[in-house]
Formats: sequence, C-alpha cells, structure tokens
Amino acid sequence: MNHKLLIRVLILIVGISGFSQGMLLPVIAIIFESDGISSSLNGFHAASLYIGILLISPFMEAPLRKYGYKPLIIFGGATVILSLALFPVWESFWFWFLLRFFIGIGDHTLHFATQTWITAISPKAKRGRNLAIYGLFFSLGFMVGPLMTKLLEFNQSLPFIITSIISLLTWLTVFLIRNELPEQDELENASFLGTLKRFTKVSRIAWVAFLLPFTFGVLEASLNSNFPVFALRSGIDLTAVSIIIPAFSGGTLLTQIPIGMLSDRYGRRKTLLFIIFSGFTIFTIAGLYSHSVLGLFLCFMLGGMMLGSTFSLGISYMADLLPRNLLPAGNLLCSIFYSLGSIGGPFFGGLIIEHSQGGDFFYMISIMLFLVFLALAIFKEKLPAKDM
Repeated sequence: MNHKLLIRVLILIVGISGFSQGMLLPVIAIIFESDGISSSLNGFHAASLYIGILLISPFMEAPLRKYGYKPLIIFGGATVILSLALFPVWESFWFWFLLRFFIGIGDHTLHFATQTWITAISPKAKRGRNLAIYGLFFSLGFMVGPLMTKLLEFNQSLPFIITSIISLLTWLTVFLIRNELPEQDELENASFLGTLKRFTKVSRIAWVAFLLPFTFGVLEASLNSNFPVFALRSGIDLTAVSIIIPAFSGGTLLTQIPIGMLSDRYGRRKTLLFIIFSGFTIFTIAGLYSHSVLGLFLCFMLGGMMLGSTFSLGISYMADLLPRNLLPAGNLLCSIFYSLGSIGGPFFGGLIIEHSQGGDFFYMISIMLFLVFLALAIFKEKLPAKDM
C-alpha cells in the first residue's frame, strides 16, 4: 500500500475529528447558556463524551484484531456523522447527552484505529515526527471548530449541519485505502478477557508512558475549564482570559513537529525529561505571577511550546517500549489515561480554586509535572528485542 496516501488520509480524518469536537464544546455550551441551563449541568453534559470513551475502550481491541483498521474507521466516522446530523432534529438536554455519548464512542473508535495504524506503520526513526503531525492536525481542527459558533447568529442548526457534511466528505476518503490487520501473536486471544490480560502486560512494560497522555488530559481540560474561573475570581477581565487561554494552543502549534523530530534524533526519554522539567518550571513561575496578564500569557505560550507535544510523545514512547503485537492495547490505555486526566483535572482544579487562594491552581499543575519527571527519571527502559 502507498504509505504516503495512507498517512495523508488518516491525518485528514483526525483533523476533521478535532474540528467536530472543537465545534461541539462551545456551540452546545452557548445554546444551553442562552436556554438558562446552569453551568454545572453544562459541564456535566460535556463529560458525556469522555464517558462514552471510557465505556467503549475495553471493547475496542477485539474487533480491531478481528476485522482490521478500516472497518473501525468506517464505523466510527459513520457514528459521528449520524449523531451530528441528528442534533437539529430535537433540542433536548438528555437527547443531546445521548448524541454526545455516541460521538465519544465514534470519535474514540476512529482515533484508536487511526492512531494505532500510524504508530504501526511508522519506522522508529520517523515515529515522533509522524505522530507529531497527527497531533498537530487534531489541534488545528480543534482550534478552527469554535469558529462555527458565529453561525448560531443565523440559525442554531447550521453548525451541526455544516460539520456533519464536512465530516461526511472527509470520511469518504477512507474508501481510497485498503484494509490492514494489526500484527498479532497467534497465541493471543482476541476477546475482552484477552484485552484485559494484555492491559496488565502492557502496564508492566510501559506504565510510565501512560502518565504523559494523562498529564496532557489534565492540562488541556483544567486550563480550558478551571482557569477562566480562577482568572475571573482573581480580577482578570474576560477579554484578557480570551487572549491567555489560546496562547497554550498557539505555543503547541509552533513546536509540536520540531519536538517530535528532536525526540527521533536524541531519544524519547531525554526529550520528555527536558520538556516535563521545563513545564514544571514554567507553571511554578505562573503561580508566582498569577495576577499578571502578561506573565500568564507568556507562561501559557511557553507551557504550550514545551508541553503541547506530551500526548503524541507519550504514544511514541509507548510504541518504542512495546513489541508491535501489543500496540493496540497500548494505544487504548493511552486514550483511557487521557480521558481520566480530562475528567479528573477539572474536578481537582475546581476543588483547589474553591478552597485556596493565590497561585495554588498552577502549583497543582507544577507538582503533578514534577512527579511525572521523577517517574521518568527512575523508570528503567527495556526496549523490545524486535523493533522496526
């Protein structure tokens, strides 16, 4: 198969997936806010996507091993497109909760298949770069998605209709590529129990790699949901908040591919130790300058530049540590830990904002980063005997 065409199709699909997720978060939040639904219920509704991801995760590996990558991408894409198209049919809190839940299932199926496929076909010397490009396109899609909120001024249904049409056109490109099956051991059991056994095996070998998607989940979710609350309570105005938050994503876009390439050249662990310690330093400084708009803007920008690659580097490092037949289980655990971080980060961040003052919110992040740095420092690498 033409690997260049395959990688382009997979990257395009994940970019549109990021676009649909980036559209959903603000569009639904704005609609619910205008309908008078409380912010706590609004936040609970947003969690339905991650609930879908967590519930479907243990059941993903068996169909991938049995049917291959392409059928899972087709199923995941079709689920997302159909769910998006159904939003205008009936505006109801619980109906939309259910649709968001199914988008979580569809998006995760799609991500799991594309992520594992790219990881499997990328030689070790280009793995960091390829996964950085993959992460970059998701981030770009996620950044562009919120622009769809402008369409609410014309018609409430427009963002959902246009996003479902764009997703459908992109999804059709899957039919340009041929299906492949993941590499597997004949003795392995392609079942739910087999998946749980492989989870145990993978966790023993590469536990430290899963701390990285968890860290990125905490960062992404808490900076987007907790920081606005912290900032407004600290007297920082809404205009400044709207400038500070995107600085993290902006920093990520600047350095994601260069850091991925550096990790290919100098090694994943050395690169991770450097960026995690840099992140610890940056967020400690953010705690000291927690009332300075300029200080926070610079810290968010530098934080994004250093830590925006944490998710893609975590997947690359996991792939370095595991034999190829365990990559599907490893990719699943990366997604599970990212979801746990995305749910847990805002919860603990909210508690700290509620019961403390000053820069303690940022110190929570810096302490977490320092603990991850220590875990990486003490971890003993055992690279698989057979690598690409």
